[in-house]
Amino acid sequence: MNIIVTGASQGIGYEVVKNFCRTLKSGKIITLSRNAENLEQLKNECDEINSFVRVIAVAADISSIKLQQTHASLFQNEMPHVDVLINNAGLLIKKNFSDLSEEDIYRVYNVNVFSVFRLVKILKPQMGGKQTTHIVNISSMGGFQGSSKFAGLSAYSSSKGAVAVLTECLAEEFKNDNIKVNCLALGAAQTKMLEEAFPGYKAPLSAEQMASFISNFALTGSKIFNGKILPVSLSTP
Repeated sequence: MNIIVTGASQGIGYEVVKNFCRTLKSGKIITLSRNAENLEQLKNECDEINSFVRVIAVAADISSIKLQQTHASLFQNEMPHVDVLINNAGLLIKKNFSDLSEEDIYRVYNVNVFSVFRLVKILKPQMGGKQTTHIVNISSMGGFQGSSKFAGLSAYSSSKGAVAVLTECLAEEFKNDNIKVNCLALGAAQTKMLEEAFPGYKAPLSAEQMASFISNFALTGSKIFNGKILPVSLSTP
């Protein structure tokens, strides 16, 4: 099993990788984040959990337009076929709409939306074919149509809504390539990002609990779902 997880240096992404190491008998996981120190710590923890799952820490900025130039050959050499890609990296800027700058909006969309385009384009030649590939895009209940919205999150929530529609588009384009694409719209889980956006709020789920669901869905969900936006929340939108 060959897996790539972005935003793996903390929170849900960090726990997703650890959960894969607990559940897989063997495999290879490429972890992506700008935080090289945290990725190395994750790699060491995973080595202790299951030495038959090889974790490759790649310190990379997925929001960079130079990503293909700098890392495409590494992806090809380490992972000739990608079984699972989890686009988990996210950036949240909480500001009232009138205070948002053009730079703020671009930064949020670059990480949350453009990086998904970028990474899928780079990895597309290594997807599908005789073996199914499952792309799992991580969105938010904030980007789920009809859900409650919060002041200060217009850039973040709208970017996550874009990820949801992109998921539907990619599923249609890739339907004959043996590539399945789904989107999980996550409700609140106790992460550093949530704590910074809503100080003092206690989420009903831990990062570990949410990660357990995501990793299991990534391995099995493509057998049932394609092109779906699935809310993962204890509350009703």
